[in-house]
Amino acid sequence: MRISLRGRRRAWLAVPVALVVAAGSGVWLMTRDSTAAESSTTATVSTQTIEQTVSADGTIAARKSSDESFAVSGTVTKVLVDEGDKVKKGDPLARVDDSALVASRAAALTSLEAATTQLDEDEDNGESDVQLAADNAAVVSAQATLADAREAVQDATLRASIAGTVTSVDLAKGDVTGSSSSSSPSGADASNGSTDTGTDTATGTISIVSTHSFVVDGTVAAADAQQLKEGLQAKITATGVDDTIYGTVSEVGLVAQTNDSGAAVFPVTVEVTGKQQDLYAGVSATVSIVVKQVPDVLTVATNALSTTDGKTYVTKLVDGKEVKTEVETGETYGMATEITQGLKEGDTIVVQGFRAPTGGGNGGGQQQGELPGGGQLPDFSQLPGGMPAGGPGQ
Repeated sequence: MRISLRGRRRAWLAVPVALVVAAGSGVWLMTRDSTAAESSTTATVSTQTIEQTVSADGTIAARKSSDESFAVSGTVTKVLVDEGDKVKKGDPLARVDDSALVASRAAALTSLEAATTQLDEDEDNGESDVQLAADNAAVVSAQATLADAREAVQDATLRASIAGTVTSVDLAKGDVTGSSSSSSPSGADASNGSTDTGTDTATGTISIVSTHSFVVDGTVAAADAQQLKEGLQAKITATGVDDTIYGTVSEVGLVAQTNDSGAAVFPVTVEVTGKQQDLYAGVSATVSIVVKQVPDVLTVATNALSTTDGKTYVTKLVDGKEVKTEVETGETYGMATEITQGLKEGDTIVVQGFRAPTGGGNGGGQQQGELPGGGQLPDFSQLPGGMPAGGPGQ
């Protein structure tokens, strides 16, 4: 589990920035004669919404996919799509010869008419209840047979069950789909209604994936899985995409898997919000799932705090004067710490930085404007309210 503070490049979220650096407040306080000088800024205290998140690593995948195949036997007469074609739900993809299917439908209709006629005659002749029950059963059976025959004629045209892009076509004119041998009900394919005949005859498929609509198939550490549930909001960082993408947890797996390091992880699926033009299936992604939000948290920069005799203090500006003020703290969130007592929103405090060597002599000391170990201090002369790059007195 990771605690993250959101907003500007994944630092804070929602409410205005908690610590606003005052322009021209003496960013680097240096003098020529001292060997080191304390840098400090002033900051205005405000409240924030703190997010507690769980991280998941995964891969972008199409939200929906379907392998379409004929539910009836026949010889393919037309293939209506190619790889890369865009289709809508219900669009025709291919057709088989339906001559035999149409004949079966006609025969089923004739059988129903005959069964209905027999029932009418037996009712007019006052036949026994047993006979009439048999006649009714024959009518019901004939109706079911006709319904199946009509559906089979419709199934002679293979149609898209989802909207998307055709990714593969494993059908060609002249191919024979299904089989004429009898099939077992237990062989029904729940995904597309096709039947496993127990023969070697290939059914042939046309594969479709949803377009611009994605999910992230990822995993989370076993210790974090119990915090996840459907509906939680997430932020997605995908390879090759600069903008943050948003999503919602749609599924959390109940069976652990083993990752490449041998650790136990649980699968999680996050649906990407909206249509995405620059996202592609197969790229890697990191997901930050928000498991808890705490609104209106008063925070200060952690380095604004000091401790003396077990008590915590900040330096508050009151009428332009620095006043050492005792505070009580709560949780620490990275570079920020919660203040529970001693400050209020709008207070101005002093935030101390590190001590920067400034030089001042030609001996072994470092030259003014250099950092320990080499490198130069940044030039603040172009900042609003800034000072010359060499510091005061230049």
